[in-house]
Amino acid sequence: MNTYEEKFTKAIENTFFNKLSIEEQNFIKHKAFELKFSHQDIKQIIDISRDLNLWDERSIIDIFPANDHKKAVITKIKKDYEFLKNKQNSYNNFTPHIVNSEQKFKFKVAEKQGFGLGLCPVASEKTRCCNLLTLDAVESCGFDCSYCSIQSFYNQNTITFDKGFAEKLKNLKLEKNKTYHIGTGQSSDSLMFGNREGVLDALFDFAKNNPNVILEFKTKSDNIKYFLDNDVPKNIIVTWSLNTKTIIDNEEHLTASLDKRILSARRLADKGIKVGFHFHPIVEYENYLQEYKNIYERLINEFVPKEVVLVSFGTLTFIKPVIKQLRGRDFKTKITQIPHIDASGKTSYPLQTKIDMFKSAYESFKPWQNGDDKVFFYMCMEDHELWDKCFGYSYATNNDFECAMLSSYAKKLNMEFLV
Repeated sequence: MNTYEEKFTKAIENTFFNKLSIEEQNFIKHKAFELKFSHQDIKQIIDISRDLNLWDERSIIDIFPANDHKKAVITKIKKDYEFLKNKQNSYNNFTPHIVNSEQKFKFKVAEKQGFGLGLCPVASEKTRCCNLLTLDAVESCGFDCSYCSIQSFYNQNTITFDKGFAEKLKNLKLEKNKTYHIGTGQSSDSLMFGNREGVLDALFDFAKNNPNVILEFKTKSDNIKYFLDNDVPKNIIVTWSLNTKTIIDNEEHLTASLDKRILSARRLADKGIKVGFHFHPIVEYENYLQEYKNIYERLINEFVPKEVVLVSFGTLTFIKPVIKQLRGRDFKTKITQIPHIDASGKTSYPLQTKIDMFKSAYESFKPWQNGDDKVFFYMCMEDHELWDKCFGYSYATNNDFECAMLSSYAKKLNMEFLV
């Protein structure tokens, strides 16, 4: 093996070279030998090639410039790549990832160390955070949303239930003179598996026995049978993560349709159960602001403020391990085809894009922002300065944000607010 052959072999280690087509592999190898690409050049071209595949854009072969100067070639490839990241996406000619709707899961019941009650995993002083507590009632999700890091569990097709979950809930000691907000939808969807392994039985008993807890079930499903068939404690709220049909069809695989999610919320609201809506992530693409506005208007027309506890907004944020994980999947997505500006140690959209999307969203909900039954609005995991720019007000600390949220929720649920 000659010296450059060794160098090339070393450069493609721990890359996505083998994820590329044979044609692309041979092309990259040929060009690397011809132009004597550096170790870093090879890695960058492989990442760019992989992203072009995922985004359903032209291949590296199509965009490779006809030039025999290495520096000019690398500069032109990076320029074209950045152009694709910065231009507004379109799903018009996108071929969505096809997922087998008959996907079979392996269900596992296991003894788990610890309990799983803790702070929201993305809680940070760098962004305005509500200090949500989370319960890992189920680990792994059967949905396959392309932007979600939980899909790493999904690919293993194993859904894990804690054998001792009910007993641990009974033994959980909480302060009686404090209001808690606990969510169950961080490590899995809260409702898609229903009452399997008695999870909902245990959580309903927990809510009944702890009237100072506001227990939130967050979902993208329409599996509400248990809630319709049982008495629901007043301190339980059910919230739906909503998105446009464009994003649901192309990026939120196996989830319930938008119509089914909204109808499910309507049916629970008719039963007197308080509901809420999360628009997270709001995704930028051609005509996205109008498509999201259509959903906002629909909610205002189909629900009244006294039925709705919260509406939240958020957008795409990535850390490097998640981007690497997405590059390793065999699917198509435009989710990572964004400018990737630094956002408190992560990457996300530019500030002005966020202002546009959040301001449009908040202003669309004006009818729900005043009066005794007003809805609580917030942004999830976003920079402090966005609040004033989009909402016209802000909170000085995460604790102030949490206090305002809990007070509003308690009032809507007719509960006593205990600081």
